[in-house]
Amino acid sequence: MVPEQTDKFKTLMNIAALINSTLDQEEIRRRAIEAATTLMDAEAGSLLLVDQNQEELYFEVALGTKGDQVKEIRLQMGQGIAGWVAQHCEPLIVNDAASDPRFFHGADNRSSFVTSQIMAAPVVSKGCVLGVLQVVNSKCGGFTSDSLELFVTLADHVAPAIENARLYEKLKVTFHGTALALAEALELRDAYTGGHTRRVRDYSLATGQHLGLSVDELEDLALASVLHDIGKIGVRDAVLLKKTPLVEEEQVLMNGHADHGGEILRHVAALERVTPAVLHHHERYDGRGYPRGLSGEAIPFLARIIAVADTYDAMTSDRPYRKALSGNTACAELQKGAGSQFDPKVVEAFLVANAEAGTWNGGVLS
Repeated sequence: MVPEQTDKFKTLMNIAALINSTLDQEEIRRRAIEAATTLMDAEAGSLLLVDQNQEELYFEVALGTKGDQVKEIRLQMGQGIAGWVAQHCEPLIVNDAASDPRFFHGADNRSSFVTSQIMAAPVVSKGCVLGVLQVVNSKCGGFTSDSLELFVTLADHVAPAIENARLYEKLKVTFHGTALALAEALELRDAYTGGHTRRVRDYSLATGQHLGLSVDELEDLALASVLHDIGKIGVRDAVLLKKTPLVEEEQVLMNGHADHGGEILRHVAALERVTPAVLHHHERYDGRGYPRGLSGEAIPFLARIIAVADTYDAMTSDRPYRKALSGNTACAELQKGAGSQFDPKVVEAFLVANAEAGTWNGGVLS
């Protein structure tokens, strides 16, 4: 192996490690196509994925000055160079694209880009074609058999990364769906709390996005908000379903749901990051809440967000012993409690964010 090939092989191994270091589907695809264009010294590149239901290829990632425009194009299996590669599951070099009858001109017409050369390789996992990785226009005059061999190796590394990320996403969706189903099943005990879980989740996420939470933090917030009342499974019906205000002893039993929730989730390792938010979502900013009497910044930030969303929804929902407050009145109560019951910046973010998210209409949250 010549020194140049050795260097590129080392680069490939480093790139492969980078691609496989994340389970974020979007990030894997972006890294894959950036790696392809860099490694192959190409002007542009793209990753087309197979839509199994429609038997079509679509541009999931397209880099280059007109990348966004070509992402709107879909190809039939067998159509264009990429379609041919997907259909035959074979890599291909075309160094004179204009004269090749398989070449699809639609992308160039859409983007005003001129394709001279194409190199494409199938992205295959467990015998199934997931898509096609391709690069366009070699900066070195043309693609070679040596570059194709390296390119196929790159595609072989991309395939399991994409497949693993897809499986992880399916598992995550199932996990979230199971959590939501469990929470909503708990709501069936009380006809007055129907839809509460979903609303608290939606309010919380809108607020978290406005506050600039990361993707991982928003994911934790979604789970925590869905599971925030899971501890009520440990509250007996005589207390949970009482149609008149609770007496002091009953209120103590109801308040115990925060501890119950923390204890339930403590046994699920995958929920370690969300357990503090569930446990502490009834703490007050001034330290007079429960179960631990935490105050200010000592209260987990996600718990502070859920506290505002949960309280708003409770105020604007009917209860056996009172009618729902109007959105305006509930918002005024939140503002009144900012700095004592609630984190002021969370209250402000809640009001602004839900307006931007479309759940606010004339000062009234739906």
